[in-house]
Amino acid sequence: MRRFILFTLLAFGGTALLSAQQVDFEEYKLDNGLHVILHQDNSAPVVTTAVMYHIGSKDEDPQKTGFAHFFEHLLFEGTKNIERGEWDKIVASNGGSGNANTFLDRTYYYETFPSNSLETGLWLESERLLHPIIGQVGVDTQKEVVQEERRSRVDNSPYGAFFEVLLKNLYTKHPYRWGVIGSLDHIASATLDDFKNFKKTFYVPNNAVLVVAGDFETEKTKKMIADYFGPIPRGAEIKRTQVVEEPITTTRKAVYHDPNIQIPAILLAYRTPGQAERDAYVINMISTYLSDGESSKLYKKLVDEKKIALQIFSVPIDAEDYSSYVVGGLPVGENSIQDIKNEIDAEILKLQSELISERDFQKLQNKFENNFVNANSSIAGIANSLAENYMLRDNTNLINTEIDIYRSITREEIMEVAKKYLKVNQRVELEYLPEQKDAN
Repeated sequence: MRRFILFTLLAFGGTALLSAQQVDFEEYKLDNGLHVILHQDNSAPVVTTAVMYHIGSKDEDPQKTGFAHFFEHLLFEGTKNIERGEWDKIVASNGGSGNANTFLDRTYYYETFPSNSLETGLWLESERLLHPIIGQVGVDTQKEVVQEERRSRVDNSPYGAFFEVLLKNLYTKHPYRWGVIGSLDHIASATLDDFKNFKKTFYVPNNAVLVVAGDFETEKTKKMIADYFGPIPRGAEIKRTQVVEEPITTTRKAVYHDPNIQIPAILLAYRTPGQAERDAYVINMISTYLSDGESSKLYKKLVDEKKIALQIFSVPIDAEDYSSYVVGGLPVGENSIQDIKNEIDAEILKLQSELISERDFQKLQNKFENNFVNANSSIAGIANSLAENYMLRDNTNLINTEIDIYRSITREEIMEVAKKYLKVNQRVELEYLPEQKDAN
């Protein structure tokens, strides 16, 4: 699967605060509504072309789920000017690499080339938007690909279903309630017209942002963008319905039996604000403090000191409408998932009733400084940040100012946000267990 790998926070690596370099950019719109962001950096002969579409699994018909992810595959099938099977060959023959990924709110396509192949990247992405072939051969081929992907990554993978099970229990009305990969039955029963209508609705320039980052000449690049993307017709305005979930007020307990595991797991999931909200940034700091990596409080306590857990982990689900903090663990030896849950609750209660130490707070700030610098340390990383900040946070310049939000968060704010969102009666408790074997 051309899957978006969520950026995970790096281990703390020093005490000195780092200074991130200013990322200069220019943004404008074409007449057809395509938003364009340019970041020029001529320090190395490399350029990334990327297009993010505001279409994720949440925009799907509940009876036709999996379409956003399916299109991530389908739109590599070929176009009127690119034969089937030639896309990756064109990228490779020009010294480039490319990929794509889908999540709850968006789909992202990108290529990184030597800068003398910039025009190839622009041509490829304009072809994907203007001339894709939505044909039965390609649809049938990708149905098989997606079916195999689900088998290998979800159905037959240890702990592979926990993401879908958590979403189903965190949401009852919101379209986040189904997984990104969706239903294979929905994909299998879909008609060719269903896929064509999906493309016509969502794959339009006024639902996308084009980012060019790296080594290029600005005026020459603008001319190529106008030539390749300007003629693409504007699509109809997309009508989106804001679905509001009722707050979780009593603990939601769920049990899932996975035939692929031998060690049970406990996962505790809290619904939190959308990723652009200030409280979401505070939750990110809480997640890092409690459960991200071997330096986190829960890992050191449960794995290193008490040795009751084989692993402690957190799974960030950052999204546009709602996010989630998910923390969990696997017991070791005679210890149980209840033992792990008790210890997690004790550490959360401590966070809600006491300020974290000044030393821990400084380490946390340093870690986010380090993360911020590393996120924008490559041309491809900058392109992704620019696209997401524009599309999902409505503020492209967060690429430069997001660290200021983390710097402004206080120890008192961390305690208050923990009290507000990390309540036992506001969470999903998922017992993820080995499949029970028939005694006979």
